[in-house]
Amino acid sequence: MTMVNMQKVIVIVGPTAVGKTKLSIELAKALDGEVINGDATQVYKELNIGAAKVTEEEKEGIPHHLIDFLDPKASFTVADFQTLAREKIQEITKRGKVPIIVGGTGLYIQSVLTQYEFAEQELDEHLRSQLEGYAMAFGNKALHNQLKEIDPESAKQIHMNNVRRVIRAIEVFKLTGQKFSETAFKKEPEYLYDAEIIGLSMERDLLYSRINLRVDLMIQQGLIDEAKMLFDKGIQNCQSVQAIGYKELYDYFNGILSKEEAINLIKQSSRRYAKRQMTWFRNKMNIHWFDMNGQNFAIKNEEILALIEGKGYLISNKYM
Repeated sequence: MTMVNMQKVIVIVGPTAVGKTKLSIELAKALDGEVINGDATQVYKELNIGAAKVTEEEKEGIPHHLIDFLDPKASFTVADFQTLAREKIQEITKRGKVPIIVGGTGLYIQSVLTQYEFAEQELDEHLRSQLEGYAMAFGNKALHNQLKEIDPESAKQIHMNNVRRVIRAIEVFKLTGQKFSETAFKKEPEYLYDAEIIGLSMERDLLYSRINLRVDLMIQQGLIDEAKMLFDKGIQNCQSVQAIGYKELYDYFNGILSKEEAINLIKQSSRRYAKRQMTWFRNKMNIHWFDMNGQNFAIKNEEILALIEGKGYLISNKYM
């Protein structure tokens, strides 16, 4: 399709701990750009360490949007993100800057870039209450198994602990007879922006090692205290603290897991999440991949900048 008059957007995707944040800052400096967060957990205030939010020092003065602005008790949907992110793209472009979306929540990012089709069916409160009761009585896995039976593709994409979305997927099927996985996107989505999508990948063992080290560092930085602060505030059974790193520690606080078990489970869950992220990105989006295995970051940065310059972006003189 033609890209005439379409707004330019840079997108950086990839699994957790692969180096997206560092690259986003370098590209923003080179392109006179501003960063739009594309991670579902980083929208919440007070979830800092576990969400791996970029620090003020790491930002190096680069403006960041849709990060650290939402009360942790609030819900946040794909539709919310789509609306806000598209507004930010407009604002940044009007200022003559380059919007750079960075994150690992693929559904959020794709909803912004493409003609995302939301399921508009009316909610059935009675059905929803039944499903919520079932999850409470028999557990998240049992509810997720219901989804797996009727819509295996959605079950692959939606984690069993994302109960709200599991319920929505089951609800859509029961109300309409359509699978949620078939209603979310057109088979060939139409892109609304001239998007250059850069993906960072890494050999699995190396990535998993980086994830384990990152979790250890989070613990050293005070993740347990951060999660306990949220727990003590009564921020429980909320969408925000279903995120990896918080839900495991909540089980520790509730006496379900030991501290060591909780930390090991955070590492395991993070590794599994990284695997799901890579599967999703490879299957759902057209991405220019860069292998980050043991590579000098400066060299990779030059390769990525060369690609972007070839697409018509102006690179700051100090990066040329």
